Amino acid sequence: MAGFFVLINFAKKKVEILKQTDNLIYGIRPAIESIRAGKEFDKLFIQKGLRGEHIAELFTLLREYQIPFQYVPLEKLNRLTRKNHQGVVGFISAIAFQPIEEVVQMIFEKGETPLILILDGVTDVRNFGAIARTAEIAGVHGILFPTQGSAQINADAMKTSAGALNNIPVCRTKNLSQSIDYLKNCGLQLVAASEKAETSLYKVNFIAPTAIIMGSEEDGVSPAYLKKCDHQVRIPMKGKTASLNVSVASALLVYEVLRQRGLEELQ
Repeated sequence: MAGFFVLINFAKKKVEILKQTDNLIYGIRPAIESIRAGKEFDKLFIQKGLRGEHIAELFTLLREYQIPFQYVPLEKLNRLTRKNHQGVVGFISAIAFQPIEEVVQMIFEKGETPLILILDGVTDVRNFGAIARTAEIAGVHGILFPTQGSAQINADAMKTSAGALNNIPVCRTKNLSQSIDYLKNCGLQLVAASEKAETSLYKVNFIAPTAIIMGSEEDGVSPAYLKKCDHQVRIPMKGKTASLNVSVASALLVYEVLRQRGLEELQ
């Protein structure tokens, strides 16, 4: 009987491993063919110092398709897979990303008032998924986040979002600072959530076109982005706990926008 349970546990672990590696691509040629097939990479890791004809072809495609990648030591790649990865390991994204410029243009063409949610340093996939779920339900027009230092859009993120990541524009940018400047130039006010802010979120006019920026629970919004903000707001708290979960805080701000604009937007 003990052996039976060992087999069941082994089978469960094997299924879990398969689920985790469904989007894993390894090897130079598979990576090249995936790019040519139009696949979008969530993460792409390349061993430092690789040389050769095929790796040169890969780099050409990376530049052509503007696919972000990161140089890493061999040890990291070996931890990701024991297969013959040839110095290249990538994770195919579960969704297709959209340029923030196209999303903003589409909003204005529809005659709607923009509401964009920016995630700065949100690395937990479940938080990312939960934020996406609230954002999609509340009618947020898009989620913007930087390529580096953000959560991977994997199966866990998709599950936590309850499928919402398939139904809301998700925009990834190499340069979040430039993307923020673009939004401000388009007439959106930038509002950052910060526990150190003096202004309550209920004191800000959210009827105007708005981009809300949420930071990580550990570090908050980056100082460089805070300087670009039109408003910094705090969520009133009476208890002793230092802060709210970022997904809960995001929901409070998003629904305050809807309250001010009129909840008929949800009808």
